Amino acid sequence: MTEYASISTHILDTVSGEPARGVYVRLERRDADGWAQIAEGRTDDDGRLREWAPVNAWQVGGFRLVFYVEPYLGGNAFFPEITIAFHVHDPHRHYHVPLLLSPYGYTTYRGS
Repeated sequence: MTEYASISTHILDTVSGEPARGVYVRLERRDADGWAQIAEGRTDDDGRLREWAPVNAWQVGGFRLVFYVEPYLGGNAFFPEITIAFHVHDPHRHYHVPLLLSPYGYTTYRGS
């Protein structure tokens, strides 16, 4: 049985009020050489991505989520990609990093 890190994300399109389906997301960890990719995936029909990062790569330190939103928003997207950097202080707790998305802005927060 595969074990996954306790990280999830959810993208909500605030214009349509619907989940953003099929958005490519990459999870990276900061190490001595810079940023290293540890997981990637696409949001499901509910705009969520969960059980996707290997538990052995989940530790105290710096991480970032890179959301490639241009294919979802279209070629006129003001923000073609959105990067959210955060720090994991306790890898045993769950980290939920949602993204509220519109063509000209976005919001995020530490969810539960």
